[in-house]
This record gives sequence, C-alpha cells and structure tokens, in this order.
Amino acid sequence: MSFQDPPTLLELLRQRLLKDESLAISGLQDLPRELFPTLFMEAFTGRQFKILKAMVAFWPFPCLPVGALMKNPHLETLQAVLDGLDMLFTQKGHPRKWKLQVVDLRNVHHNFWNMWAGKKDGRCSPQVLNKKQIGKDLPRYALRRHLKVVVDFSYWFHLDAYQTYILQWAEQRKNSLQLCCKKMEICTLPICTIRKILKILQAEYIEKLELNLGWSVSTLACFSPHLGQMRNIHTLSLARIYKNTLKMDHTFTDSEEKCINKFILQFSKLNCLQHLHMSDIYFLADHMKQLLRYLKVPLETLSISHCQLTQLDVSSLSQCQSLSLLKHLTLRGVELSDLCLMNLRVLLESVANTLQILELDHCKMEDSQLTVLLPAISQCSQLTKVNFYENDISMAVLKDLLYHTASLSQLTLELYPAPLECYNDMGGFLPERFSQLCPELMDTLRSIRKPVVVSFATDICLDCFERSVYNLQTRLCLCWQ
Repeated sequence: MSFQDPPTLLELLRQRLLKDESLAISGLQDLPRELFPTLFMEAFTGRQFKILKAMVAFWPFPCLPVGALMKNPHLETLQAVLDGLDMLFTQKGHPRKWKLQVVDLRNVHHNFWNMWAGKKDGRCSPQVLNKKQIGKDLPRYALRRHLKVVVDFSYWFHLDAYQTYILQWAEQRKNSLQLCCKKMEICTLPICTIRKILKILQAEYIEKLELNLGWSVSTLACFSPHLGQMRNIHTLSLARIYKNTLKMDHTFTDSEEKCINKFILQFSKLNCLQHLHMSDIYFLADHMKQLLRYLKVPLETLSISHCQLTQLDVSSLSQCQSLSLLKHLTLRGVELSDLCLMNLRVLLESVANTLQILELDHCKMEDSQLTVLLPAISQCSQLTKVNFYENDISMAVLKDLLYHTASLSQLTLELYPAPLECYNDMGGFLPERFSQLCPELMDTLRSIRKPVVVSFATDICLDCFERSVYNLQTRLCLCWQ
C-alpha cells in the first residue's frame, strides 16, 4: 500500500484557480509571485488562454520566456500572449509596478522554468527568488526600459500565419515595443517582402543571418544597405548568388562590379562577425582579397563551398590578419587541382595553435598539392576533425598523410578518400582493391596512434548516390552489393 503526501494549501489554491478562470483572473493582483511560474505552466499546458492572457499583463518578473514552453508555433497561444501585452499597454494604473521587460518567443532552453520545475508548493530558495539570479540569463537588452519581444524567424518561400500575425501585431505597436530577431533564415523570399519585414524588425539585434536566395548580384545590391544595419551579426551564411547569364568566366560588367563592390563594402560595418559561410557565390573569384580586407575582427569560421577561387584568392588567405585565429576552415567543392597551395600552407601554419576543424573535401587535389600541405597539417595540434573526401590521392601519399597526423592527439573524426589505386584507368571503381587497400591504410594508422572514428570512402556513385565506405568494415554502395 502506497501513501502520498497530502497537497499543500498552495497546491490546493492553484488547483482551485485553474478550475475557476474568473476567480483566477480577479485574484492575480494579489497572487504571490512565487505562484506565477507554476500556475502559468499549467495554464499553458491546459490551453487556458484567458488565464494566460491575464497572467502576461500581471507578470511579476523581468522576462517571460514563453517560447521555451512552446515546442511548436501555436497561433492561439501566441494570440493569448500578445493580447496580454495589449492589456499591459492599455492599463494606466497598473496594480503592480510594471516589471516585464522582455517577452522571449524563441524555442530555446531557458533556466527560468527549470528553477520552478517540480516546485508544486510554490516555494523556492532565496537565491532563486533573488532578482539578480532571475535576470542572470536575460539578454543584455533585457535591463533597458522599453518592452522587447524577442523572436527567431525562418522564412521559406512565404510567411506562415504565425509569422504574419507577429509582424502585423508589432507593426501596429511600433511606439510601444521593439521586435527583436536574434536568428533569421530566409530562403527564396522576394526582396520586397524582406524589406517589409526589416522595416518592422530591429535589424541591429540580428546575430545570425542565413540567406539562401537564388538572387543575382543586382538584387543582392538592393539588399546590401539592410545587411550594413545588422551590426551585431556574428554568423553570416550566404548561398546561391547567380550570374544573370550562362557564361562561366570571371569577367564582370561595370554594372556587376558596382553591385559586387556595394555588397562587399557592407562587411566593413559588421563589427562582430566571427563565422562566415559562403556557398554557390559565383562572384567570389578575384574578390576574396577585397572581402577579407573589410573584416573587422578575427574570424573563427571560414567556410567556402562550391565556389570558384583563383590563385589570387588563395594567396589572399595567407595575407589576411583576420584569419589568424581560425578554428574552422572549410573549402568544399572548391577546385584546387590547378592552383599552387603554398599560400594555403602558410595559412595553416599560422593557425596551427587554434584550428580545430579542417575540411578540404571535393577539391580534386592531387598528390603534389596535398604533399605541399602535409608539414603544416602535422603542426595543427588542436585538430578534432579532418575531411579529405573526394580528392585524387595515391596510396603512398595517403600513408604519408597518416604519418603526418601522428602527433594530432585531439582527432576524433577522420575522413579520407579511397586511394587512386581503387580505380581503373577509366575511373571505374574496383571493389576488390578497395576491400584490400583500405584495411591496409587502417592498419598503418593504428600502428601510429589510436584513432577514434576513421573512414575511407569513394566518391559518390553517380548511379545510386552512395559511397563505398571502409571503417573497420567494408560497406559497398548499392550498385556493388
């Protein structure tokens, strides 16, 4: 027979309030603030929107991180929260001193709710109730006077009902609050729609921006002034900027050059940029030096994927002071076979004490290029991940690469290409050679040091779109199974 502790008076009070909405709403003015979090969580879970609306207006803490409770956007819940803010705005003589400063609608972990989880009696330690402790996790702008609503927005092709409601509501209340977006993702959205959004949002609060647009440089130039206003961006991802014609050379018209320069100039205003990702950007060729020159602070991440780079671009990497503290360098799908990589070697040597991730995959490097880089790679003592997939490297040079990693004790993930000897003269795959040579390479590595996760893999098969992979066991692509 099991026994349960009887409910406390505070638990009984909370249960009573949840059963009688009118009583709960009328009693909020005198409700101990210690009861607010657990009552709010239960009303939230039970979709008791009238209570939620009233509790927002009477919220006794500086921050209401309601987004942490909302795993998926829910329009009725959003409406209840924003209606509660409207009540707050319209009340002239608020019964409590106005405490609420930030309403956080982002679906991110927040310690505020953890402090109250399981405290059914409404009690909490003095440390938790301390204002400094409660405000510890608030964004830096939470301590300012005007109310702020914090969001993350992801726009894919169009605005959904949830996003549209927030934007329309905020636009009508510009004088009462600030709508602050921390993370924004935009995919294939018309420039006119983006402009309307940025007129409502506070651009200076954007910290992470992902643009996947399929634009021309002329459209990108129209967007450029908005990027320059995002002075607190620390992560910028830019993808799919195409040329207006089918010509694949590196020549640009005067008008294109003006558009490119207008966009690149905005990097001089991004004083907090630390992570830069660029993919399918056709105009990077012969413009990397100009772009890198405008960087204000050292980058931690530089990722360039599926772009054309010239010898001048590669040379500029070693000359840029803003790359001297790199932790993550990716050149993926950047063809290096016709380039001298001595400057890339100089860059790797300069970041040997900081670089943690090195990805040089799908670059069509040959033996001579990789051999140039080996002395620098052996010095990168902090490396945790390397990726050399889809390069044309022989068995002998792969073994040499493995020997040059002997002192890299931090490596936990290593991805190497299958040796050239696994293909015939026509480029056809030889599964027997693959099954023979890859275990030999693994044995070589294990004789040097103790690896964690290591794979040797072929290029992606054009028929089944899979790789043949060896990682202690051979797994052939579907075409060879």
